[in-house]
Amino acid sequence: MTDTEPPGGARPDDGEIAEGWAEPWRPEQVAARLAGLEAPWCVAAGWALDLFLGREGRPHGDLEIAVPAAAFEEVRGRFPELEFDAVGSGTVWPAAGPAALAATHQTWAREPASGRWRFDVFREPHDGATWICRRDRSLRLPYAEVVERTAAGIPYLRPELVLLFKAKATRPKDRADFDRVLPHLSPDRRRALAGWLARVHPGHPWLERAAG
Repeated sequence: MTDTEPPGGARPDDGEIAEGWAEPWRPEQVAARLAGLEAPWCVAAGWALDLFLGREGRPHGDLEIAVPAAAFEEVRGRFPELEFDAVGSGTVWPAAGPAALAATHQTWAREPASGRWRFDVFREPHDGATWICRRDRSLRLPYAEVVERTAAGIPYLRPELVLLFKAKATRPKDRADFDRVLPHLSPDRRRALAGWLARVHPGHPWLERAAG
């Protein structure tokens, strides 16, 4: 990402964003289109937690997937009917070019005919087959330890890492996700989450419960 904001962006209000995300796709729809992709993509955020638990725990206003940044063009090529808008700090760059992509890590896939966003792509830092946490670049893991799969083969970000990302904002839905997922984490998973929280968010209110 760059430190300067490129020209051509727009700042939609909350109503426009809600309208644009009125009909997000589901994980199985994206998974079907990305079948056979060699890059280690995965469903992220709240949907990833539901895939881990094996059930839908709450409504989802969007669908987020994570891909290695170098694989984004390959992913985009699987959806030739969609435009990909770069997003960052409340600004949206429609049909993003190289400058907007370099300035952001988030990309909303938009259906031009309806104007609706169908899913969100996080373009993640990596070093070959090693995932790099964008919140703390010293946190690095092999993709084999980052991506898990459902019985149907849908890849998702391991729940401890999903909760680590949710710990930054701790919105009501993030706290609810933590509360519903924590009891289902094994002791090893809890220890991993506690260690990462202590590293990335020292003193975080979730730390004591994760370590307990």
